[in-house]
Amino acid sequence: MGMGSDMYRQQILDHYKNPRNYGELEDATFTHVGENPMCGDEIRMDVKLDEDEETIAAVAFRGDGCAISQASASMLSGKLRGKTLDELAEMDRDDVVDMLGVDISPMRIKCAVLAEKVAQDGAEIYLGEKDLDKTTTEEDDD
Repeated sequence: MGMGSDMYRQQILDHYKNPRNYGELEDATFTHVGENPMCGDEIRMDVKLDEDEETIAAVAFRGDGCAISQASASMLSGKLRGKTLDELAEMDRDDVVDMLGVDISPMRIKCAVLAEKVAQDGAEIYLGEKDLDKTTTEEDDD
C-alpha cells in the first residue's frame, strides 16, 4: 500500500469526523435502521425519492459506530443521490469497497457494507418486496 491508500485512509477519517448528509430528512419516502452487533455500529438511513418514485433525490443518515461504518454511510449518502432504486438494488460489497478505496479485512466488511444493506432493505420494504419490520442486522455470514 502506497501513498494512494494513505489518501483514502485520510478520506475515510475525514468522512468519519465530518460526515456528509448527517441528520434527518423530515419528508423521507422511507427510513430504515440497521446494526452490526459484533462492532456496535448502528445506522439509520432516510431516503427521499423524486416525484417519479424511482430516483433517489436525497439521503441522510445518522448513527454511531466505528470509522469504517460511519465513513461508508457518509460516502454512500452522497453517491446514492440521482441513482434509481434498481441501481441501489444492484450494488454489492465490491461497490462499497471500491468507494472506500482501501482493503477491508473480513472482520470489518460488515462495518463497511452496513449502510448499503440498510438502504437496500429499506427500499425493498418500501417496494413491498420484503416484509421486514425490524432492524437490518449485519451479523450473518453471506
